[in-house]
Amino acid sequence: MRQHGKLEYGGHAAPQRTCVGCRVRTAKSELLRLVRVEDHVVPDLRGRLPGRGASLHPSMSCLELAERRRALPRAFRVPGPLDVSRVRAHLEGEPRNVM
Repeated sequence: MRQHGKLEYGGHAAPQRTCVGCRVRTAKSELLRLVRVEDHVVPDLRGRLPGRGASLHPSMSCLELAERRRALPRAFRVPGPLDVSRVRAHLEGEPRNVM
């Protein structure tokens, strides 16, 4: 019997999260954690930035789907739009100052 909140992954139980773009539940290690810093959404590569986080598959299609669905402002519980340029640059592989 599988425990709730866990996903059998490589023979071990692993925490799972839901991608805000495609809404698919997957192992936490396969998703990119996003954090809101002021009005910007930044990738949290080390998983240590403070604040509420959201998970996203590291693909442009999931980011575009999240933008189209307006999922990021809902996930971060803010009323207005957020700037995702740093996440987009990270996913495109551009060398940019990302936290």
